[in-house]
Amino acid sequence: MMTPARTSFIFHIARFLAAVILLQTLYFKFTGSSESVYIFTTVGMEPWGRFVVGGAELVAGLLLVIRPTAWLGAMLALGLMAGAIMMHLTILGIQVLGDGGYLFSLAWMVTLSSAYVLWHDRDVVKHRLTAMLGRG
Repeated sequence: MMTPARTSFIFHIARFLAAVILLQTLYFKFTGSSESVYIFTTVGMEPWGRFVVGGAELVAGLLLVIRPTAWLGAMLALGLMAGAIMMHLTILGIQVLGDGGYLFSLAWMVTLSSAYVLWHDRDVVKHRLTAMLGRG
């Protein structure tokens, strides 16, 4: 059984790991690196998709860093990573431009980390969603 301190440590590692991955990839999206342009051209979303996805990843990363909004950032990150993983599985392939599956593995790391953040904050999520739906 995990102690509260251990659970909290893992929670903070998970949210910062997801945030760092999301935020460090922004440079490549916003500067139009050849790999990012290739990816978004291949999926038919260049250039607008690169900026929209980059903007959403920026918001998700910042929300993950801010403790009270980590659950919201995790939800947004999960949605973004679902799209990224589906693009890898259907259009791009696991490997992109010979990266050995690096981007695909980063998407899975963000997915798993974000899922843990949501699981950890499940009571907060339930309370917030109930309040937003007017049932609390």
